[in-house]
Amino acid sequence: MNERIAVVGAGQMGGGIAHVAALSGYPVTLIDVAEPMLEKGRGAIASNLERQVKKGTIDAGARDAALSRITTTTSLDGSADAAVIIEAATERIDLKYRIFEDLDRIASAGAILATNTSSISITAIAARTKRPEAVIGMHFMNPVPVMQLVEVIRGLATSDETTQRVVELAKAMGKTPVEVNDAPGFVANRVLMPMINEAVFCMMEGVGTPEAIDTVMKLGMNHPMGPLALADLIGLDTCLAIMEVLHTGLGDDKYRPCPLLRKYVDAGWLGRKSGRGFYRY
Repeated sequence: MNERIAVVGAGQMGGGIAHVAALSGYPVTLIDVAEPMLEKGRGAIASNLERQVKKGTIDAGARDAALSRITTTTSLDGSADAAVIIEAATERIDLKYRIFEDLDRIASAGAILATNTSSISITAIAARTKRPEAVIGMHFMNPVPVMQLVEVIRGLATSDETTQRVVELAKAMGKTPVEVNDAPGFVANRVLMPMINEAVFCMMEGVGTPEAIDTVMKLGMNHPMGPLALADLIGLDTCLAIMEVLHTGLGDDKYRPCPLLRKYVDAGWLGRKSGRGFYRY
């Protein structure tokens, strides 16, 4: 019997993590603040599993078994019996601090507390708990069922044992874990976000249209998706938040968020989720 995994946050990332964990044979408790969010998350998992059945990557039996392993609750108390808790809430520092303070109180003594943060300091999150050695970053890529990488991020106090257990868990979920150390943006977003930000500067300065910029990067650099289309997929608010973490944490002007990126976020043009970003959806 695999140990139970609790996932906090039933959005795109949390739902994807729950999907992959359940498909890998783990019992999963999916937690969110309101029932409608849990229903939406569960519906997305069901339709993504169905897509895998249609593609022939899994059979109907595996789909049904995965769904049967997922239970949902609106209370963090649902994580009390989990061996590993993966937080995938909105990318807000205050929210993550509060969740980890609560999880530290609720979780069993030997439980690992992981965060799917894309840029926030693991060391700072761990310091909100009485078990900093058991706190770690487990940064999945979007969409979780498709993307192979999991960035495993050690905070200052993260133990070798915690790291090893999380590396093994990522492999058991069919992912490729890559260990990195705690620094603003880690590796993935420290390299990706300045590229996206620079593409926005190119657009703002009239160097090229969004289509031109994205086509250059797709055909010239062999990227499967252009940086502006990718920003729309990630969410421009998330991109801005990560750029601000990089700018504040590293103190270098090369990480200054593009004013146009800020303007789009102010306008509520957040990308696909709002129907408009650099492109219209």
